[in-house]
Parts: sequence; C-alpha cells; structure tokens
Amino acid sequence: MSMLERYEPLVDDPERFRAACRRPLPHAVRVNSIKSNIARAETALTDAGVTHERADWHPRLFRLPEDQPGANWPYVHGWLHGQEEVSVLPATVLSPEPGERVWDACAAPGSKTTQLAALMNDTGLVVGTDADVGRIAPLRSNAERLGVTNLAITHEDARNHSLRPFDGTPYDRVLVDVPCSCEGTVRKNSDVLDEWTLDRIEGVSGVQKGILRRAVEVTRDGGTVVYSTCTFAPEENEAVLDFVLGRRSCRLVDFDIPLDHAPGVTEWQGETFDPAVRRAKRIYPHQNDTGGFFCAKLEVTGS
Repeated sequence: MSMLERYEPLVDDPERFRAACRRPLPHAVRVNSIKSNIARAETALTDAGVTHERADWHPRLFRLPEDQPGANWPYVHGWLHGQEEVSVLPATVLSPEPGERVWDACAAPGSKTTQLAALMNDTGLVVGTDADVGRIAPLRSNAERLGVTNLAITHEDARNHSLRPFDGTPYDRVLVDVPCSCEGTVRKNSDVLDEWTLDRIEGVSGVQKGILRRAVEVTRDGGTVVYSTCTFAPEENEAVLDFVLGRRSCRLVDFDIPLDHAPGVTEWQGETFDPAVRRAKRIYPHQNDTGGFFCAKLEVTGS
C-alpha cells in the first residue's frame, strides 16, 4: 500500500486528494510586522516586479505564483519571510500576547519562531529550542534578518527541556510543531512518496509524545499548548494527543480556523482515541490548495 492509498479512507474525496498531492505547491511569503507592514510589503513587491496575490484567509500572507520567495529585495531586507502557507496556522492558533513567556519546542529553522516574536511585537520572551545543532545556525540567521530581539535559543532535546536558565517560571504558551514523517509536504518534496515507511512513523511517534508531555509540564495552569504536524498519520497526531490526555493535566479545547478542514479521527486501524481528539483540525491538500497539516489546541488544567 502506498502512502496516499493509506489515507484515502480518511478523506472526503480520494481522487481530488491524490491529484492535489501531485500538484506543485504555490510559493508563499509572510509579511514580517517587526520590520514592515502589509501595505509597504505589497508596494515593495509591486515595485520589484514580483507577481503576487493575497491569501484570502490570512492578511499577512502573499502567494508568489511565479517567483521564488527569497529572490527579491523585500525578502533580503527582512520585510518578508518564505513560509508554507498552512504553516502559519500553529502560531496563529497559539496567539501569544505581547510580554508573555513562550516556548517554541522545535524551533529551527525559525519560520514559526519569528512569527511568534512578531505576534508579540518583539516583546516578552520567546525561547527557541532545537536538538540539532546544525539547524540552529539558520534559526539565528532568520531571526537576525527579521529583526527579532526577544529570542533566546537553546540546544537541547525538548523532551528534557529545563526551565532553570529562565528562572524556573513556567511558560504562558508553548508551540509544539514536532519533527514528523512530513507526509503533508509531498507537494514540495516528492521524495516523501519514495522514502515513506511505516517504521519511520512508528519511530518518530515516541519522540512526539515525549515532547508534548514535556510541553504540558512546563506550561502554567491555564496556559495554552498548540500541537501540530505536517503529516496525515493518526499515529503521529491523534494517538499522541490521546497519550498525553491520559497522563497529564490538560484538555483539548475548541478553536476556529478560516480554512476548510476535517475533524480529528477517533478510530484508526483497530485503535480508538479519546473522543476529544475530534476538536483537532486535519487539513488536506485538496481542501485549500495547501500542504497537509494537523493542529490541536490544549489548555493546561493543573493537578
């Protein structure tokens, strides 16, 4: 069974799903509000002769049908950042406030980290963590180009993240955009189809559970954790939520998004999950002409 065939039982239109997964993904850029604004960025793209159109669901997103995201001067100057359209969703759902303490548990190369900083008006504290030291360089480079100053970077396994360097105070909000099998990125990386294996899914799900569990542990009572992946696999999505719901004091909460989506699944290949996982959102490529994505929002309830 191929990767796409595996998930056909979960989608409303398997034929459109398969067709969308084989189409190239449109390029997109996010306006960086630390250095610019929507009007200035749009004027700059026009002056640079870059074809663009606004995404209809997010005011700070532009699609660039005929241009690579970084091949223009507004990008070089940090007014724009190349970011897959649907990947702006987790930080948008987390919705941090200026002055808060926020942890990005899997931060590199920094697209969502810098988006969090912009949403916070570059105030408060964003802690960006990554286990791969080689990925920290692009995280730092992107933060510098985009003018982010409220970011502290740590090199550590997120499953063992320590609050000690930050005076032990729990976070207000945590973003957990975990490493995954990347099935939802098939439109920009067709190698996913050739390299896909069930062993990869089973191996990474254990890491995902550990990171989400630690995220809940270091978030204050009443705080928010957003869990996201770019994969279709229930083993990496609903199963991870089910694991943490049964072991930590948290609950899944409802949230709205301006994108077509499907609810989380409660049954998969003989396994059943907590009914609350239906509050998660599954986004398939054919629904909005984007990549595939999964997003869930949790509230930490305390002991």
